[in-house]
Amino acid sequence: MLELIERIRRDGKNLGNGILKVDGFINHQVDPILMDACGRELAKRFANIGATKVLTAEISGIAPALTTAYHLGLPVVYARKSKPVTMPDEVFLTMAPSHTKGRMVDLIVSPEYLAGGEKILIIDDFLASGATIWGLVRLAQAAGATIVGIGTLIEKVFEGGREKLKPLGVPVEALAIIRSMDEDHIIFEDE
Repeated sequence: MLELIERIRRDGKNLGNGILKVDGFINHQVDPILMDACGRELAKRFANIGATKVLTAEISGIAPALTTAYHLGLPVVYARKSKPVTMPDEVFLTMAPSHTKGRMVDLIVSPEYLAGGEKILIIDDFLASGATIWGLVRLAQAAGATIVGIGTLIEKVFEGGREKLKPLGVPVEALAIIRSMDEDHIIFEDE
């Protein structure tokens, strides 16, 4: 998606070690017009998969998941990283490594909002190693739900996440595909 790629070129920063800083428009400060355009595009790509719910991870996945779900007319569930007192004692829980936090994080979903028979579309900000998305897959599977698609704003193909997701046999879409990042350069798939 050209609009997202141009924004990454203009405002994204390669911090080294595979970390792309997009805090100014996706991860900390959110550009709602850009997120709406991204959500519309992801919704278009997943319009015919029969999803009943969108699942994402707190916090950076919420904006693209919400706009995608809005354009699909679906509810969004996000995996929390800590359990609030309002959540029941029995939950779906898994752990996933966080590249930006440099440690394992909990992913927690209440069984009130993720149930058997659901058809889940996973939407997140990044597809890198695939670890967070696999965490979301485990949560959905624990609930008895079926994954029907995976969409992200940005994919870093050099981290191999897409290959790890192939056994799921579902469509995987990314709006901006980064082939490599070195020094001050960010090279996109079609360059």
